[in-house]
Amino acid sequence: QVQLVESGGGLVKPGGSLRLSCVASGLTLNEYAIGWFRQAPGKEREGLSCISGTEGSTYYAGSVKGRFIISRDNAKNTVYLEMNSLKPEDTAVYYCAAAQIYSDSASAYGYWGQGTQVTVSS
Repeated sequence: QVQLVESGGGLVKPGGSLRLSCVASGLTLNEYAIGWFRQAPGKEREGLSCISGTEGSTYYAGSVKGRFIISRDNAKNTVYLEMNSLKPEDTAVYYCAAAQIYSDSASAYGYWGQGTQVTVSS
C-alpha cells in the first residue's frame, strides 16, 4: 500500500523559512516523480514544484521560483521542499504526491499525502 506522509508545516513569520518533508512507503521513490502542491481556502489547488524520479530534473511554478527548493533523498525515501522568504500568501495546506511520469499537472498524480498546514503570519 502506497503512503505519502508530509511533515514540517507550522506557523512562521513573513520572511521566515520552513522545510517540508514527504516520506514515501510502499513504492520505490526513484521510480516516481514527486510533486508538491498547495491549496488555500477558497482557492484551487496549485502546483508548486516537482522532481523526476531518475534524473532529478526539477520544475518550479513562477510563484515560488527562486524561493523554494525541491530535493530528494532516495535512500531515505524522502522528498523535501525548502521554503524561504515566506509570504502571507503562501499560507495553505501543502501536499506531496507521486506520479509515474514527470509532470506539473495534478491530474498526473495518483498518490497523495494528507497534507500539512503552513501559516505565514506576524
